[in-house]
Amino acid sequence: MLAIIVQAYAGSMTAVDLSILLPVRNGERFLGEALRSLSAQTFEAWEAIVVDDGSSDCSVAIAAEHAAGDSRFRLVPRRGEGLVAALETARVAARGRLIARMDADDVALPDRLAVQLAALAEDGLDAVGGGVEYFPAEDVTDGARRYTAWLNSLVTVDAAARDVFVECPLAHPTLMARAETLGAVGGYRDCGWPEDYDLVLRLWATGARFRNVDRVLLRWRDHPGRLSRTESTYAVDAFVRCKAHHLDRTLLAPFPSVCVWGAGPVGKAFARELARIGRVVDAFVEVHPRKIGRRIYRAPVVAVEDAPRFAASFAIGAVAGHEARERIRAVVREQGRREGVDFVAVA
Repeated sequence: MLAIIVQAYAGSMTAVDLSILLPVRNGERFLGEALRSLSAQTFEAWEAIVVDDGSSDCSVAIAAEHAAGDSRFRLVPRRGEGLVAALETARVAARGRLIARMDADDVALPDRLAVQLAALAEDGLDAVGGGVEYFPAEDVTDGARRYTAWLNSLVTVDAAARDVFVECPLAHPTLMARAETLGAVGGYRDCGWPEDYDLVLRLWATGARFRNVDRVLLRWRDHPGRLSRTESTYAVDAFVRCKAHHLDRTLLAPFPSVCVWGAGPVGKAFARELARIGRVVDAFVEVHPRKIGRRIYRAPVVAVEDAPRFAASFAIGAVAGHEARERIRAVVREQGRREGVDFVAVA
């Protein structure tokens, strides 16, 4: 069935109707492997736009040599203006009506593009991601394993939408989306927080439908030089700012105040940021007996059974762990709240 769908899709596409955006800066160590993984794709009708963002190593030479042997690659130089500018350069230059992402240090499995094209065609999705696995295995932490297990579980549109404020539900280097959909929300922008998460949240806000396919499509390389480890844009507080910004403009808009479920580090971080942008925090809901009765940022800490006093507030379940998040979801449902209407889980 997959082969039939992809053949049908390919038959209606031009040779460059799928454009892959691949920015690189000083990526000589892994770039060649990433490029070879694209050339090895079972689906062949694509172009890859490699934007060099002012590299001082051999990245340009590696990309140029690969392009000489595979004409589907285009090399575009820039002067080192940052990832977002490089992504927008590639997006604007793209000729495809579909856009895919790839990072210069990852490895796409051979059927990645074919599987995602089939998912878009079958399900009428606006965007699709794929399962990932971190490597090398000896460097993968327990936290990374928990994260990928969560990410790879979001294989339905409902699951991805439900957890959209927990963390970015689509791994950016696996993203495939319709070009007009990305253009309609303004493409990539630099707001001082993760550009990929910002894009996905803007897609979600428009009602776009997306999910991950239920199989690993990308090997996600973990190494000390990853931007997520080195840039302040991807620090924890930047993620909190991103989530609070988009919550403020969407789910929170009809509500006069917020009630935060969880008085630990996650709850406090969200309360601080929400207060900073002008949102009133009415209360914290907690199960820990030592915290109940105290005040945090002038808001009372109340027991679960007292939470209905704040029914007029929007409820945010702000805890880090999956099990605690699911317990909160169960309790707020029992108290009559509806996820995505007057309650959302964050992390």
